[in-house]
Amino acid sequence: MNRNFSMANLSSTERRALVLALVVLAALTGVAFVARPMTPIDETRYISVAWEMWLRGDWLVPYKNGEPYSHKPPLMMWLFQIGWAIFGVSEWWPRLVSPLFSAASLFLTIALARRLWPDESGLGARAVTVLASCLLWIFFSTSAMFDVMLAFFTLLGMHGILSLAEGRSRPGIVMLGVAIGLGVLAKGPVILLHTLPAAVLATWWNPGLAWKRWFASILGAVLLGAAIALAWAIPAGFAGGDEYRRAIFWGQTADRMVQSFAHKRPLWWYLPLLPVMFFPWLLWPPLWRGLHRLLRAPLDRGTRFCLAWMLPVVIAFSLISGKQMHYLIPVFPAFGLLAARALPGDARGGGWLPALVATSVAAALALIALAAAPSLKNPLPELPVLWPALLLMLAAPALGLWSARARSVLPVLAILGALAVALIQGALSRSFHSDYDTQPLAAAIAAAQASGRPVANDGFYHDQFHFAGRLRKPLVAIEDEGTMADWLEQHPEALAVVYVKNEKRLAGRRAIIVHGYLGGVAALLEAPEAVALLRGRGRQLK
Repeated sequence: MNRNFSMANLSSTERRALVLALVVLAALTGVAFVARPMTPIDETRYISVAWEMWLRGDWLVPYKNGEPYSHKPPLMMWLFQIGWAIFGVSEWWPRLVSPLFSAASLFLTIALARRLWPDESGLGARAVTVLASCLLWIFFSTSAMFDVMLAFFTLLGMHGILSLAEGRSRPGIVMLGVAIGLGVLAKGPVILLHTLPAAVLATWWNPGLAWKRWFASILGAVLLGAAIALAWAIPAGFAGGDEYRRAIFWGQTADRMVQSFAHKRPLWWYLPLLPVMFFPWLLWPPLWRGLHRLLRAPLDRGTRFCLAWMLPVVIAFSLISGKQMHYLIPVFPAFGLLAARALPGDARGGGWLPALVATSVAAALALIALAAAPSLKNPLPELPVLWPALLLMLAAPALGLWSARARSVLPVLAILGALAVALIQGALSRSFHSDYDTQPLAAAIAAAQASGRPVANDGFYHDQFHFAGRLRKPLVAIEDEGTMADWLEQHPEALAVVYVKNEKRLAGRRAIIVHGYLGGVAALLEAPEAVALLRGRGRQLK
């Protein structure tokens, strides 16, 4: 990292932009805490894996439902446990980990802007303003997921690559190596995809490098990263057993690449989603004009660096059939930097289009809320859904008008992006809690286990109830419906969690508790009731 960079020497413009970005992040973190629970399948699984490690006192091998869990490395789970050791076991600490990495990423983005364009005053300020208000960055900055953490290590790796290019070999190798090693511990070898293309293309964005020495330094950093990762993987592999060892050394590397071709999504899948992922910025015409001018002119070193960082990743994930939006989170800082480079500091106008889109979304949510009300004359019961949508309908046009007259439209659009995310979450809060909150079912399962009754799960179990219910025993997870019914007949004292798409399928069945789950419902049933349901339907009825 730039030795001259510190909080003390931030310019007033950078300081204001950073304060705005941190305030936005803090506010939206608070909104996420209130508006939605930790959601299955991913968030509840990762916190439950950490919970099982905590119960076992095991810092080497992650566990899911009593079995070694090889699909993710343990760094995030370690951080959850460190927080619990300091603050006590709670949900709030795991939900703060991603926001903290997001905040740290903002600092690294400003520092990177200074290194890439040392003569461009205010570019870092524009970069963090754009980054902190992109819809997908906001959402995953407030989620207990790995992607923003991975973005942080990607940024650290980019600083290491620049240090190497500046002739500072030792700090460059250390920074890049630590970034690779911790990135592997965060989300696996995918960190190499996010960092190495910029290193491999260094002779394009930084001509004149002695390529033999350069690639020797990159190799040294990769070996350091491998050593950091192996310091965990080798003892964990022996502790977790043969199957776990094969999974972490093969299944999560080469085999994962092969398996990614299942569940195909087309090559162009990301393209129509880009305006959503980067809302409001890719709906802002001045940005498109600025990018057009930037890419038509001779490319400077910083622009080439960001393109070498961003484009190979986007192309690679487009070619791999297994696609998810959050796979691209680590390139968002590169987008923020490119957008900042393409825009003048006093960019004005054009805010009408993102404002119109936000207003349209709000109007759709308001209509849904009104249609669901018991009476159009008495919408009071729908206020938790209706009022955020109405507020956004008023605020978005006002911000659009303000953008036309503001001295700089960037803060206005940043506020629009943040406000849209906050109010949309508020409008959907009741749906989040009714369809994604696992706590009611988890509490009932915990009570059953406390009374000595076994509980079975119909289908693949994602550990969605373990932390929510602070469960201390595994569930009996049976994926085959017929096998599940057989097991329940042999254990008539047991309870079963059964999932159906339509609650009407439970007609005539006495359930201990029924709760929404991922667009359907989950029911906790006595064994005889569950058997009757399972025997009386085919899998197609789910």
